[in-house]
Amino acid sequence: MALILGKEYCKIDSNGRFKFPVALKKQLETDDGRFVIRQSIYSECLEMWTYAEFREEVERLQKKLNPYRREDREVLRKLTEGNIVELDSNDRLLVPAEQKAVVAKAKEVVLLSTGKFIEVWDKVAYDKMNAASNDFAFRAEALLGALTAEEHDQ
Repeated sequence: MALILGKEYCKIDSNGRFKFPVALKKQLETDDGRFVIRQSIYSECLEMWTYAEFREEVERLQKKLNPYRREDREVLRKLTEGNIVELDSNDRLLVPAEQKAVVAKAKEVVLLSTGKFIEVWDKVAYDKMNAASNDFAFRAEALLGALTAEEHDQ
């Protein structure tokens, strides 16, 4: 499993292409250069997974979900709805047409790592979301402050 760290700002052209930052690319050199991009179900951003990590995520989902239950099938369908993309020879990435609406008006995108995958935000939407989460310290304390030292280390 790749651990991806960092936050990068990238210019995006009218075709939906941006140059993938070297700092992030160096962390992924062991991967085959393929990514899966899908729409986030929680935020107004895209999620960019390495192909290998996305495949592992799908395998985890398939083990947990029953394909003969309608609700499970709908969850699996939504969470695997993505497109495979690759960097071009100039290390640019083209956002697929299906997901382009998320960054259609953007002049700049923010690539924000979550450890497992990278969120791709329209910079304006990112700044708005970031400003709205002013109670983050309280939420972090509520979620993490009650952990015992043993739970924290796991």
